[in-house]
Amino acid sequence: MKLLYLWARLACSLFATIPVSGFYLPGLAPVSFCEEDGKTSDLFLLLQNKIQLFVNRLDSVESVLPYEYDVFDFCKDEEEKRPSENLGQVLFGERIETSPYKFKFGKDVSCQKVCSKSYATSNQEDKAKLDFLKRGMELNYQHHWIVDNMPVTWCYQVEDGQQYCNPGFPIGCLVTHEGRPKDACIINAKFNKKSTYYLFNHVDITITYHSGDNENWRGARLVAARLEPQSIKHGDENSLSCEGSPMEIPVDFSTDLKVTYSYSIKFESTNAIRWASRWDYILVSMPHSNIQWFSIMNSLVIVLFLSGMVAMIMLRTLHKDIARYNQVDQEDAQEESGWKQVHGDVFRPPPNGMLLAVFLGQGAQIFIMTFITLFLACLGFLSPANRGALMTCAVVLWVLLGTPAGYVSARIYKSFGGEKWKTNVFLTALLCPGIVFADFFLMNLILWVEGSSAAIPFGTLLAILALWFGISVPLTFVGAFFGFKKPVMEHPVRTNQIPRQIPEQSFFTRPVPGIVMGGILPFGCIFIQLFFILNSIWSHQMYYMFGFLFLVFIILLITCSEATILLCYFHLCAEDYHWWWRSFLTSGFTAVYLLIYAVHYFFSKLQIQGAASTILYFGYTMIMVLIFFLFTGTIGFFACFWFVNKIYSVVKVD
Repeated sequence: MKLLYLWARLACSLFATIPVSGFYLPGLAPVSFCEEDGKTSDLFLLLQNKIQLFVNRLDSVESVLPYEYDVFDFCKDEEEKRPSENLGQVLFGERIETSPYKFKFGKDVSCQKVCSKSYATSNQEDKAKLDFLKRGMELNYQHHWIVDNMPVTWCYQVEDGQQYCNPGFPIGCLVTHEGRPKDACIINAKFNKKSTYYLFNHVDITITYHSGDNENWRGARLVAARLEPQSIKHGDENSLSCEGSPMEIPVDFSTDLKVTYSYSIKFESTNAIRWASRWDYILVSMPHSNIQWFSIMNSLVIVLFLSGMVAMIMLRTLHKDIARYNQVDQEDAQEESGWKQVHGDVFRPPPNGMLLAVFLGQGAQIFIMTFITLFLACLGFLSPANRGALMTCAVVLWVLLGTPAGYVSARIYKSFGGEKWKTNVFLTALLCPGIVFADFFLMNLILWVEGSSAAIPFGTLLAILALWFGISVPLTFVGAFFGFKKPVMEHPVRTNQIPRQIPEQSFFTRPVPGIVMGGILPFGCIFIQLFFILNSIWSHQMYYMFGFLFLVFIILLITCSEATILLCYFHLCAEDYHWWWRSFLTSGFTAVYLLIYAVHYFFSKLQIQGAASTILYFGYTMIMVLIFFLFTGTIGFFACFWFVNKIYSVVKVD
């Protein structure tokens, strides 16, 4: 297993990294610290002394609704300065703020008070704040703290003695009225009182740094930040003691309550961890890492084997068909049945060709966007350390790729003999993006009503609309202009005036069974990666395996193409020439399996509670399904389009 793990890591590194000496990603250059006051040691190096801890929004695996840090009535920074956030961070609901936790590098502190919060039974506002805090503990909401652009992790032992480092820690826990400790209450035997909430009001923070004093850099760089949450009932605020009984909050708010927040911090030096690899202990320590690598590699090998088999069968069968057909007389060939006999109808324009062209234009836009985004992610530009970069890159690319969408849609629509070019352009620019935006806006309304931090500000919505109508729509018109200026695509065979009658089809060559079967193989090559992607989105785990994801993307491309070509060949052999829509829906049906898997994931893996969270989950899932439908459908269509043009171009037809 160790050997397999090392092999998988090596394979991922080949796809996901490019070693460049002295190369840093924009905004991710290392920061050096020193124990003295910050000073300039040379022309280019500024050593810092103060360490600022940032707090992000709080989220939970039991709720889709994240909330800002201040909503839970924690200690606030008196000089709060919210750092600038990029578009991706805003869309993902990240709300990073400064915190009152401020440290000096190298200075250990023991049991330092941060602030105190009082809750009076006679004050309804205090009661509402405390109820919200208890609700957060009940739903296992988690803090997300940041030091030097890296998460402060909570590391603990899991099964088989492995260490798991979670980039978040709970705000507290609950022991039910039945005496069962829930979630984080399991970690401490002192949490045993029934119907009691235990608030984690104290943290023991350990910051590990790597020192350097050479010609490349001087000072110290932070390579790890860990903490241990504690629940402590403080007595005298002026003389805190971080030892004692836990901070208990009863279910019934019958007496006044006072909560004191505190922290302890210590610094440790190490030479075992380099700054460039400081995220490794978080990513590698994810639970079941070995199973992830083994499952992914196993899936890729199986899919590659199946793809090779399909390609071999297709090439050998087609070669014999074409050779036999071209060797016999045309009169004898007319008595033969099969795909050769529908050459006069195979390029007959399909019904609803306008809609198909619009879908293909949008699918081409999504395909190019996905390819470039994954390629940049493999190079390390969109790593978890570069917060929000993945979503920002995807949105910007989608906006700038309006030209290919308009061009592809116009070319396909013109080949169908369509003349309503204005309608085609408007639908290409507005139909699918409009559906996504309408769904997204409705989900955002729910987030607004619930007061969630994931609600997109009104100004950001206007900015998205400006990008859509100000850049994407005009670029779509430009692409459509060049597409309609091009001459009509010439097909290798002429189309007869009278449509040929399609013979009675068997069960397996009918449209619906073929479409349903067509999505199975492509889904088989992505469902393992899909599990980790859904975990990243809904269970708030970091996704970092972009090298394998790019490899799965390529194999999905090959598998969708080959599965669609294979079924298209079978239908043409059965003299059914309605392949246009069928080729799109065959591979596009993979999105239906994605939807079924998402439903299964919701009921089997998640513990989401509440109607709002359920609506949000399925609302965002429908956006994913629509995008994936257009993406896979476009792959299948163009693969089949190339295949049909290829085989009929080598057949001798008078």
